[in-house]
Amino acid sequence: MELAWFKSSHSSNEGAECVEIAWRKSGHCSDKDTACLEIAEATEAVLVRDSKDKTGPHLTFTPPAWQAFVTFATTTEA
Repeated sequence: MELAWFKSSHSSNEGAECVEIAWRKSGHCSDKDTACLEIAEATEAVLVRDSKDKTGPHLTFTPPAWQAFVTFATTTEA
């Protein structure tokens, strides 16, 4: 799984202080998939975005809420 690091738009170009996050594609996506979820995990949040729109909106979950969603999605039949 390859991580893609991005500097936060809230960071300045001066000084060493900046925030970076690493986005990774869902494990259910292949390299050929054009429409996938990308996830970035931080200490206090899990960010989710559409891989087709990297600069578009994203969802933000607390880690417990994200884990509850993943558990529900993997244990519930369609």
